[in-house]
Amino acid sequence: MRSSFSLSIGVVALAGCALKGDVRRVELQVTALKEQVGGAEAARKAQTDSLLALVAALQQALAAQQAYFVQWRGDMRTDHVSVQQQLVTIGELLGQSQQRLTELRGRLEAQARQPVPAVENAPGVPVGPSGNPSGPGPDEMYDLSLQQYRRGSLSTARLGFREFLRVYPTHERAADALFYVGETFATENADSAAAVYQQVVKSYPNSSRAPAALYKLGLLAESRGNKPAARTYYQRVVAGYPRSDEANLARDKLQRLGR
Repeated sequence: MRSSFSLSIGVVALAGCALKGDVRRVELQVTALKEQVGGAEAARKAQTDSLLALVAALQQALAAQQAYFVQWRGDMRTDHVSVQQQLVTIGELLGQSQQRLTELRGRLEAQARQPVPAVENAPGVPVGPSGNPSGPGPDEMYDLSLQQYRRGSLSTARLGFREFLRVYPTHERAADALFYVGETFATENADSAAAVYQQVVKSYPNSSRAPAALYKLGLLAESRGNKPAARTYYQRVVAGYPRSDEANLARDKLQRLGR
């Protein structure tokens, strides 16, 4: 009887030990599970923080781009207004120059139609080519035409130079005026330009524009693929005007083309 009781006590004691061990294992499992859950939450929090930082950076970049775009639009509007104002100013200047040329032409034509006044023999009174007291001088007409040429108003410049040549055909700048008439055709009509350059050489062979016109003729011929004609013009420059600046250019051209 006593042995049975002792056995029962031993069994209960063993069962108690087993129960404590299970509880301990459960506690360890719960602790591990909590750690896993905490680690997952920490990872999710880190990912969330990273995404929030990325979103904030994108928002900041977008704000900077928007500010730049707004400033760019403002600068473009300012530049557009400035360009429009400059165009208006240029147009006004061109209009004034054209108006002055028209007025000069009208005054010169009116003076040419008038009879010779009595003051023509008065000392100290300058006279024009027709004997009338001169209004605007040839230098002013030439300079106005040259200004139009340099501004790119080729047709207006051409009109001015031609009028200069009509009124002052023997002026010292006549060769220059005729040469520039050719220059106004250079980018528009090569045949007309060549005809004017030929006229410069024929009418003013002793002027500094003659070798320039011959050289231009050589360039036109070369641009058309006519090397023999170009070579002829360059040779005329070298032979007829050996000390001119164009002669040095022509020699280089002849070396490239082959004599």
